[in-house]
Amino acid sequence: MAAPSLPSQIVQFNSKAMEDKLKRLALKVSHHEDNIRFLKSQLNAVEEACIDLGIKLGNYHSSVAAVVNNDTSAQEAEQRTIRSILDQDNTAAGIICQLKVRHHELASKMPLMKDILGFVATLGKVDNDNLSRLLTEYLGMDNMLALVCKTYDGVKGLEKYDKDGIIDKTSGVHGLGRSVGKFLDGRFTVFCLENLRPFSGDVNIDDPQRRLILHRPRLPGGQPPPGFLDFAVNMIHLDRAHLSCLTASGHGLRETLFYTLFSHLQVYKTRADIQSALPLIKDGAVSLDGGILRPNGSFCLGDSQNLEVKFPVNIEVSSLPENIAEMEEQVKLKNWEKERVLEDMKREEDLLKQVKELYMKQKQELMDYLTHPAVTQTWRDSPTTHSPATPGSNPFGAKPSHKRW
Repeated sequence: MAAPSLPSQIVQFNSKAMEDKLKRLALKVSHHEDNIRFLKSQLNAVEEACIDLGIKLGNYHSSVAAVVNNDTSAQEAEQRTIRSILDQDNTAAGIICQLKVRHHELASKMPLMKDILGFVATLGKVDNDNLSRLLTEYLGMDNMLALVCKTYDGVKGLEKYDKDGIIDKTSGVHGLGRSVGKFLDGRFTVFCLENLRPFSGDVNIDDPQRRLILHRPRLPGGQPPPGFLDFAVNMIHLDRAHLSCLTASGHGLRETLFYTLFSHLQVYKTRADIQSALPLIKDGAVSLDGGILRPNGSFCLGDSQNLEVKFPVNIEVSSLPENIAEMEEQVKLKNWEKERVLEDMKREEDLLKQVKELYMKQKQELMDYLTHPAVTQTWRDSPTTHSPATPGSNPFGAKPSHKRW
């Protein structure tokens, strides 16, 4: 087989050199793209931290205002909720609450009462009265008065039936009502913690409240939508006793009960904020000015309802954070870090643009050379441009001829 001619070898050598240069440029493009992806993840983390700090500071200031304006305490707020439940005479919640509050000694001896953890309205608190009214209206009275049992055995003990499926009014919660002169009227809702499907994601173990790690909504540019405050499930405050309440599988009230009730419900400042964030809302949203968007996409319009039973407001002065100055300093540091990351991203994007332009230019040169090697070679061999392999450069070690004329 004949060896390739010298011009053919020159074409191969030049094309190989150009391909190698193209590969090096491609690696540089990939390197800058990786840097930008890393910086974007850093930016998202910094923005998440800024949002969390902003929420904590906002809750602090609203709580301070509530204490100043109302001169009340968390214990008093909780007692008001209990009194409101007691006023619901002919409900399962009213009957159970009356037994626990007014007949505590008798109730403590009843096996049925031991499995009842409480009512939805008494198992969580919120940071201000406005949020309390809003979330209460979203859930409705049936859910707010719902009994919460630890196990399914507790649920079964609430109601008994005869062989024809008729409710036995002398047993279960119906019998308890008769014992205190109350008669249960209508249906009632019961949540069984061990039967609820828990949140499948991660919990923030560094957070004393063990809030859920949820992906915040993001605009195409990576910014959170205007007015977004938090997810409702993470705005519920749990007392220490309720934080330690776990199912047999190790899940707490936030991952089971409150995630079932609220799921990914988003909380915004205004109705206008909800409107602008509609493409980012999947499980409904509420706004502090009274807007409610249900998970099925329906809007609740008209005047807000002032329901009798509401979440207690956690506004005890002793529970407020003491490191506000430190939190405000952290906000400044995070904003500075955000600016630095944005500067790094801008620099990487400029470098990426330059390398991409060089890459496209080199790619076009290679295509032109492979298509018209003779023409390209003539251009590359001009006095101002020296090819890595020209007829006079002797790249293959060919011995020159010494013929005498």
